[in-house]
Amino acid sequence: MTISALLVLLIGGFFAVRIALESVSVMAGDSSEDAQESQAEEVAQTIDVEEYLQRMRTLAHVLEEESLEDPSVEENPPVLLWPVTDAPIPNPGALLPFKRIVAYYGNFYSTRMGILGEYSRDEVLRRLNEAVLDWEEADPSTPVMPAIDYIAVTAQASPGGDGLYRFRMPEEHIERAIDMADEIGGIVILEVQAGLANLMDEVEHLEPYLSLPQVHLAIDPEFAMKYRQPPGTAVGTVDASELNTIAEYLAELVQTHDLPPKILVVHRYTQSMVTNSDQITPLADVQVVMDMDGWGTPGQKIATYKAYIQEEPVQFTGFKVFYKNDVRYTGSYLMSPEQILQLLPKPIFIQYQ
Repeated sequence: MTISALLVLLIGGFFAVRIALESVSVMAGDSSEDAQESQAEEVAQTIDVEEYLQRMRTLAHVLEEESLEDPSVEENPPVLLWPVTDAPIPNPGALLPFKRIVAYYGNFYSTRMGILGEYSRDEVLRRLNEAVLDWEEADPSTPVMPAIDYIAVTAQASPGGDGLYRFRMPEEHIERAIDMADEIGGIVILEVQAGLANLMDEVEHLEPYLSLPQVHLAIDPEFAMKYRQPPGTAVGTVDASELNTIAEYLAELVQTHDLPPKILVVHRYTQSMVTNSDQITPLADVQVVMDMDGWGTPGQKIATYKAYIQEEPVQFTGFKVFYKNDVRYTGSYLMSPEQILQLLPKPIFIQYQ
């Protein structure tokens, strides 16, 4: 069946949505037909399911005009990892894939951890607005949501008074990040670098902020030191079971406070940073972004993206650009939005440090 034929079927309503979910990618999950019909029927009046499916195909570079009419292709269909179709259709208010998030990252205490700590508030917002305009120009079909991506729990080189090698940011700093995002009509992403602390404890500590509709969460496994090494002496790790527990917690907040779906960003640049990634379970109230967090030359970054993001699909993808580290090598340069959009799939979350 051609992609064009699928688009025709979508007009038929939720039954056609079930066909599209099962047919666009051979990597669809094992949900029953009745469950898929029920879900599509439930959200059809509030979520533009046709737009959702089309945007997912666009991220995967699957074009409407592509055809599988070649008999040899029909007999031996390609195995498609993208778009992911076994994740649930999001509940009303979901940002992804309807908007692309462009985020500025950092910590107000440090000039070395990202752009948020390097410049004044006004300069940060000016530069972020320029980045938003660059992405809107590169991909006019996808509106951009600006984001302040603030490290709310930072890993530390020293153990501190409690021996947990992490420092929780003061409330006024988190509130400053929220105010900055509000000023530009954006969202906030709160980053957790747990050190030796219990990861869930650090997430729950942020509950007053995660209970707000515009605040989302990111987990940095690099600094989740479950084997008790000091941060920076080894790369940490997080398992899918931990991420699923966090997702369920976020979903409970969404339901309790009548919020739009949350976004859970997970950073990754090595295999071991996220174990059992195929078991990560996105929810209707929690959208999961696997973010390529490595720095280096364009070739190195693309290879890392392919190995640990493209080849291990979860739901959505992200890509991090380092203003300084990406140009440390002679001949290296910052990848442009146009270059990043050539990746498979196209990242829907872009982070600048």
